[in-house]
Amino acid sequence: MQAIVNVKGLTKQFKNLTAVQDLSFSVNEGDVYGFLGQNGAGKSTTIRMLATLISPTDGEIEIFGLKLEDHRNEILREVGAVIEKPDVYKYLSAYENLKLFARLSGVKITHEKLMKQLDQVGLASRAKDTVKTFSQGMKQRLGIAIALVHNPKLIILDEPTNGLDPQGIADIRNLILHLSRDLNKTLIVSSHLLSEIEQVATRVLIIDKGKKIIEGNAEELFDPAQTIVELQTFDNVYALEQLQISPWNTHLQKQRDTAILIKLDRQLISQLHRDLVDMDIQVLSLQPRHSLEDYFLQVTSGNQHVDTYSN
Repeated sequence: MQAIVNVKGLTKQFKNLTAVQDLSFSVNEGDVYGFLGQNGAGKSTTIRMLATLISPTDGEIEIFGLKLEDHRNEILREVGAVIEKPDVYKYLSAYENLKLFARLSGVKITHEKLMKQLDQVGLASRAKDTVKTFSQGMKQRLGIAIALVHNPKLIILDEPTNGLDPQGIADIRNLILHLSRDLNKTLIVSSHLLSEIEQVATRVLIIDKGKKIIEGNAEELFDPAQTIVELQTFDNVYALEQLQISPWNTHLQKQRDTAILIKLDRQLISQLHRDLVDMDIQVLSLQPRHSLEDYFLQVTSGNQHVDTYSN
């Protein structure tokens, strides 16, 4: 599958705060890429760099094979984004909002196409109603319709279910699945809710304090038979060197603070322990996490950076 987003060594520094640090990831065509982390983890800062709302301190962003800093306008013509709450005119109708934003985007669009866009987000029956009468979930869906008005290849949604009631969350979830499965769109969806990402994502990236913790296919990460093991040793540098030249290399994840992270079937934990002894690795602790949810809560707990650009 072709990668349409490539991020390498992305860093954003705000005075004494490093909001994003040496972050690298790729998004393939057709992905619903779940960008997961607690509030303040650096998600909004990263998304704002992807949307060119702020500039990176260091690193590279390529979208559609082009460098973002050199081909900004060309790339953004194929990108739709809803960053935080959608910016819509509450005294205009849904239809008037969509028509206005289409005109501002330089898109010539017929009445039929405007109604089709509203129908795709479940708002056709409320097309003539003013936005001030809408629930937050309906405003969010209108924001997504506006992001889609120029038929982008890539859609970026920053915390699209924030502040919504259960029905609103379900509506947005179904809309994301519709955009992916029926319209073949590629999406990047950020959230601090693992349960929501689990239901829509094809691939997942977890970040904490601006750093990548784990990345992989959702099917594998959410496999209940798989366990994340935290390994602490007397010499992690030596331990990593030995693991990287062993069959366990394919199970290695990101090193976090003083722990080496290994993802494996829980039945293999005893074999891992025997192999660590054979490799003369002195183990301080070998601690399995029982599920990705348990692991996610554990690695993203404690003091967080305050994300300057998040709510």
